Amino acid sequence: MTDTTTGVPTDAVVELRYFAAARAALGRTAETLSLDAGATVADVVARLADGTPSAAPVLARCSVLLDGRRAAPSEVVPAGARLDLLPPFAGG
Repeated sequence: MTDTTTGVPTDAVVELRYFAAARAALGRTAETLSLDAGATVADVVARLADGTPSAAPVLARCSVLLDGRRAAPSEVVPAGARLDLLPPFAGG
């Protein structure tokens, strides 16, 4: 597979969903992203922050769910995965 924006071969397409402050900071609710083989959760977050620098402070505080479970930054993101970025929030 090839990333249509860069022409660079990729090995994984993943779905990203953004919630609350992450959604507001990035200006979108969801997207798909092409990743190189072996990309980690931290790589994805860094790529998002590089693409939208104003969102970096929010992204740095987000918890990331990988297919519905909390993921460590060092965890490799497999093809077809869904990542949810959830900023801290309070509730009553």
